Amino acid sequence: MDLGLDGRTALVTGGDSGIGWHTARLLLEEGATVVLSDQDPDALEEAAAGLGAGPGRLHTVAADLGTDAAAQELDRAAAEVAGEKGLSILVHAAGVTGAQGKFHEIDDDGWVDTLTVDLLAPVRLTRAVLPSLRRDGWGRIVYLTSEDAVQPYDDELPYCAAKAGVLAFAKGLSQTYADEGLLVNCVSPAFIRTPMTDAMMNKRAEERGTSFEEAVESFLDEERPHMELGRRGEPEEVAAVVAFLCSERASFVNGSNWRVDSGSVAHI
Repeated sequence: MDLGLDGRTALVTGGDSGIGWHTARLLLEEGATVVLSDQDPDALEEAAAGLGAGPGRLHTVAADLGTDAAAQELDRAAAEVAGEKGLSILVHAAGVTGAQGKFHEIDDDGWVDTLTVDLLAPVRLTRAVLPSLRRDGWGRIVYLTSEDAVQPYDDELPYCAAKAGVLAFAKGLSQTYADEGLLVNCVSPAFIRTPMTDAMMNKRAEERGTSFEEAVESFLDEERPHMELGRRGEPEEVAAVVAFLCSERASFVNGSNWRVDSGSVAHI
């Protein structure tokens, strides 16, 4: 499918692995130029090498979006790549599980650290890149949220609250800038095969004295009974939806939340 992305420049955060990396691969295949960002410069360069993009099509910028200054610097780097036309697409896939435990076990630091990465970082980066996205009457923003945003779990409430905040933030943005051609949407995955869920399952296996595979199986049975396909999702399955929402094909999609979750969210 031709997604109409030739000549567009996309900024993809959380791009050194998982959903961000696979989204970058699809955007490159569809003709976009990609600015790939994550915290670790070495991991980022390794990720970029795996994408095998042609000359001038892929650029890497290491950034920790814990401060507004870092977001502004990332914007400047992306703007330099995009040139006069400006940035067309923002895919914000960076995030952390954050503080875990029952509510009474999580202190202020746990809440602040999680909200800083999972809610304030997309706010900061959006504020930084917004002038570029509004420049030529065509733009796309896609935020990676989570099933947890609408179906919270009691052992990771800071993450759930942050992702719910991103949904509300995205909906508000979608109402503000649509008449300028800037469309804003979210994609909410559930239990995808990523480094984040690998770490969760390694911890579960260690705590239970089981294998990794047994940890995954028990998690699906006990914690995610509505994932009807009975497996973890693959990052490319999420990236396909993200790439569509970044495209010309999604020209009438705005303010939506697309669940890629195998049915995990129980309500309709």
